[in-house]
Order: sequence, then C-alpha cells, then structure tokens
Amino acid sequence: MKEDDDAKDTPAGPHLKTPEDIKGFPVFPTGTKSLLSKYLSRDIWVKYKDLKDKHGFPFRHAILSGSQNVDSGIGVYAGSHDSYTTFKDLFDQVI
Repeated sequence: MKEDDDAKDTPAGPHLKTPEDIKGFPVFPTGTKSLLSKYLSRDIWVKYKDLKDKHGFPFRHAILSGSQNVDSGIGVYAGSHDSYTTFKDLFDQVI
C-alpha cells in the first residue's frame, strides 16, 4: 500500500459519529465478529473509500454503523439498490 492511498488506520468504536470520522482503514478490536470486520479488506477500502453509489450514498456511510457498533452482526448497509452493485466486492461476500 502506498502512503497516499490511505490515511492512518481508524480504530472502530462508538467514538465514530459521522462517515467522515472514518479517515483510514477501520481496524476492529479483537473478538469483533461482524461480517463487515470479516470481509472489509484494505484492497476493498482503497477501492471504495471515496466512492458514492449513483444516488449519492457514500461507501463510508455504508460501513459507519458496523464501524461504530463493534458488536454488530452484519455492520454494512446499502443506501440504495445501487449500493449492492457499486460496492459489490464487499456486498457480494456479505450476502
């Protein structure tokens, strides 16, 4: 990973209040069992971190709840039907 590809990692947890608070790759505490923590790779993060689906729903918003709530079961949400195709590398694994 190149330095300019990503900011410093962001610890997951309830301190994250907005999608913009996820500045770097979300790092989950040991024991986190959400599907988001299982399938969100650095490659997926770098690919989607600044993208929005065609309805304007940002990837960071799709992963916000799971990044905030480390006890979540799934942790990723589609903002529109198009989120499933725009962010397919993550959603296909989760589904």
